[in-house]
Amino acid sequence: MVVNLFDQYRVFYKKESDLALAGQFIRERLDNNESVIYVAVDGEKPVGFTQLYPKYSSARAVKNWILNDLYVDTGYRKQGIGAQLIKQAAEFAKKGNSQFIQLETAVDNYTAQSLYEDLGFIKQSPDEEFYLYKLSLK
Repeated sequence: MVVNLFDQYRVFYKKESDLALAGQFIRERLDNNESVIYVAVDGEKPVGFTQLYPKYSSARAVKNWILNDLYVDTGYRKQGIGAQLIKQAAEFAKKGNSQFIQLETAVDNYTAQSLYEDLGFIKQSPDEEFYLYKLSLK
């Protein structure tokens, strides 16, 4: 269901389209319980997704989450779908007693930065290519 969107996401990040690779990658993550994916649909058409990966803290004895992938089909942007997906991911993480969700975004992805900051994410550290953001769930 999400393979085409995942492929488009990879193309957005300057990777060549490869549906077979996208499908294999998604299947392996789900089959091995290595990620959680939420999909936004319009009727039966997938129009956006987010994928979360666990991040463990031994000292805190807690599982937090990395919101690694967020993508909304170009024809469905500016409709709040990305925000809805992030809110769903935050609810999921909060129910599991996670303390935060973190993500990274390109320094030139101003639209995403604005969305994350509007939703309460705090910019943690810039580098040359990406900004790290955290959303506290406590």
